[in-house]
Amino acid sequence: MNLLSDPYKRRWLGWGLLVSAFFLVSLHRTSTAVLSEQLMQAFDTSATSLGLLHSSFFYLYALLQVPAGLLTDRFGARAIAATGTGLMSAGAIAFGVATTYAVAFLGRLCVGFGASVLFIAALRYCANWYRPDEFGTMTGVTFTVGIFGGLAATTPLAVAISAFGWRGTVVGLGLAGLVIAAGVVLLSQDTPEAAGLEPIQNVPDRPDVTVSDLKRYVKNAVSEAETWLLGVMLFFMTGVGITIFGLWGIPYLVQSYGISVTEASVYLLAGNVGGMIGPTLFGWLSDKVGRRAEFIVLSAVMFMLTWGVFAVFGSIPLLLVGAVFLFSRVLRGGIPLAYTVMKERHPEAASGTVIGLVNSMGWLGAAVFPVVLGAALDAYWTGEMVNGTRVYSALGYRIAFAIAVAAGLLATLCALLLYLRVRKQRTADGVEPAAESPTD
Repeated sequence: MNLLSDPYKRRWLGWGLLVSAFFLVSLHRTSTAVLSEQLMQAFDTSATSLGLLHSSFFYLYALLQVPAGLLTDRFGARAIAATGTGLMSAGAIAFGVATTYAVAFLGRLCVGFGASVLFIAALRYCANWYRPDEFGTMTGVTFTVGIFGGLAATTPLAVAISAFGWRGTVVGLGLAGLVIAAGVVLLSQDTPEAAGLEPIQNVPDRPDVTVSDLKRYVKNAVSEAETWLLGVMLFFMTGVGITIFGLWGIPYLVQSYGISVTEASVYLLAGNVGGMIGPTLFGWLSDKVGRRAEFIVLSAVMFMLTWGVFAVFGSIPLLLVGAVFLFSRVLRGGIPLAYTVMKERHPEAASGTVIGLVNSMGWLGAAVFPVVLGAALDAYWTGEMVNGTRVYSALGYRIAFAIAVAAGLLATLCALLLYLRVRKQRTADGVEPAAESPTD
């Protein structure tokens, strides 16, 4: 059997195209860290205005997570992913050629609109092509590819901008996305049967989903405390993580240590390397030991402690910055297991819907925190401008990190409550299931 006729090989091809689109999602949403100086100069923005431009990606992205899950469960991953990738890429091209702040804002809004469906579509595809005991691993690997996109948004993006300019680079990314969208249409069929192949052993059938089914899935998920604990946790962790790594991390390093944007991007690159390792490692471990909540708690604690270092000390040796970014993100690799927990608590046909529900809360945080941290920094603007970019005081950055610590503390409390509920249910059941509380 060749690549196209063997379902066990073919699934990797379809998945590869979907995660290539998700790679671009992560690159676009974190690119403003490297682009911050150029955007401030091009559109004459303050920290708050730049925060609004950055967070515009997340307004529709967060709002559409639940509809994205519903649509993916109803119409399949391929159609939704191809449409989303096309819209995202068109928005990137508009952003790249924008000459005014308003057009740039609308372009980035369109990028977020299209990107909103791609993570859920990729996981829906995994649910259709991979066994349940492979899903935690595939969630981690899919998340890791997204982190790789964030990695590409550091030093590689800085180098590309130096060579081609920020506008040419962003437009090029949009054109690449259009090519990927075409590939998804051709090769990312929803199921092996839809591709004309034999079914894969032990992969649940994809049942037909009606509108009444979708309403029931949402109602059941909203009524569970676990949904809200995971959603609120992701609100804080996703919101703060994306804001610091995707927007203010590089300005902090440039202004606190007097280094170039390209050099600063290397330290974020180290963090993204850790972010690539952690989700895959934790996903594999959780599948092996049949535990999810314990790894989620560890990740939440590490998240809080990471920003505590910068809030307390302000600045630490640069070598230590790289080490903290690298190892803390490895140990925060249990965060994506939140999606696995949601999938395992609900019927197979509801996976896209329930994942979208908690994902929406996470990306709502990504829409809120850029403005919150930007306002905190603007309150401590030194009044100085360097190359058209505002300079913020060390105290301003420490206060921003202190806000991140407070968010991490609340996320940790949610993770602990989740763990206690899971442990209580396991005790009540009197068994040790392979995964936390899967239900039909």
